[in-house]
Amino acid sequence: MRLAGRSAIITGGSLGLGRAIAERFVREGASVLLVARDPDRLEVTRQELLPLALSGQSIHVMAEDVAQPQGCDAIVVRARQTMENLAVLVNNAGVYGPLGSLEEVSWSEWESAIRINLFGTALMCRAIIPSFRERGSGKIINLSGGGATQPLPRISAYAASKAAVVRLTETLAHELRDAHIDVNAMAPGALNTRLLDEILAAGPNKVGRDFYERSVQQREKGGTPLDLGASLAAFLASGESDGITGRLLSAVWDDWQALPGWRAKLAQTDVYTLRRIVPADRGLDN
Repeated sequence: MRLAGRSAIITGGSLGLGRAIAERFVREGASVLLVARDPDRLEVTRQELLPLALSGQSIHVMAEDVAQPQGCDAIVVRARQTMENLAVLVNNAGVYGPLGSLEEVSWSEWESAIRINLFGTALMCRAIIPSFRERGSGKIINLSGGGATQPLPRISAYAASKAAVVRLTETLAHELRDAHIDVNAMAPGALNTRLLDEILAAGPNKVGRDFYERSVQQREKGGTPLDLGASLAAFLASGESDGITGRLLSAVWDDWQALPGWRAKLAQTDVYTLRRIVPADRGLDN
């Protein structure tokens, strides 16, 4: 069990990918604090995971809003009070936000999505970094997705926030390298979760016919298995990934299992990062 003796905070941990990550971490020997806004759903998840915990492992839950600074501070305090060897933070909490063209959607809903997806990630990082510095190491895993690497018309709050999360990840990786804190982002693939339900419920007029039809096909085909993203999260939380930092890794498309074999070379490149494409990159003249 590669996470034995480690403890982790997982935001958005009661449903979907967050729950799958929590289950994988528990099976790998970790203690976990699951955070979400619905206390009842959190308790159901805790009861479901308890039978998987071995002696010495613990499963805690906390209903809190990661978009609020005081909430993030309280989460870290609770984790340090209830678990030993706090070593991992998984920033999974996120929403699509309003669906539709920018000029038509509710601005307050657009702003709220940025607050949850971007501010919630940054605030949790800000809250836990002092603990990781004191510990002398740590693992921060930020959830990104397709919105970070390609335009998503009519889902602009999600796309903008997820691109910002990746650049935040790269920036923190540089800030925290000397503290031995690895910071990475992961794209779990096209998942059949409540976010897909929102797209299908919104319909083609709000999200665009092409995206809607791709979502219908995804629903019919089953989407990417949640366990694939959970496996990548467990790898990034483990000692196997030590020194791999500042990267955006795809659970589906990247051979992340092989990264330990070329981590030194990887550190000297900009592979798995977001960069501007210039004419020379495409064989074009200025």
